[in-house]
Amino acid sequence: MTPHLDDAPLGAAIALDGQGACIAEARHMAAGFLSRMRAEHGIAVSQRAVEVTQLVVSELVTNAQKYAAGPILLDLRITGDLVEVQVWDSDPVLPVARAADVGRVGQHGLEIVMALCQGFEATRESVGKRLTARLALTDAPIHDGAR
Repeated sequence: MTPHLDDAPLGAAIALDGQGACIAEARHMAAGFLSRMRAEHGIAVSQRAVEVTQLVVSELVTNAQKYAAGPILLDLRITGDLVEVQVWDSDPVLPVARAADVGRVGQHGLEIVMALCQGFEATRESVGKRLTARLALTDAPIHDGAR
């Protein structure tokens, strides 16, 4: 039975310093959060969801570290059958996904994030911006060998 989560979303947040090891720290926090949701609250979380969440967290925090000076805030929440990943940084410039280019080396992070998530938003705030990605907690059912 899936717990009723409409009353109060389950979440965790961490402030990162934007320095060297913050990307690894963010990935570790995301994996730990989803493991706790599964163990302590009985929420169905697939191994793929953990891996995809870590990848999305890594891409968003990497971009924040690269383009914004100062702290980064990472907020994770369970909302229904999704995990919502929010990353705030101090740079007000909203990211734009580049057109596909097989010859381009690097700078595919936002393309990867948008391909993996069920929803993505970038919003400017009074200071900086907030990027929000929503990811499925379980794998899509397989029908005739296709997802």
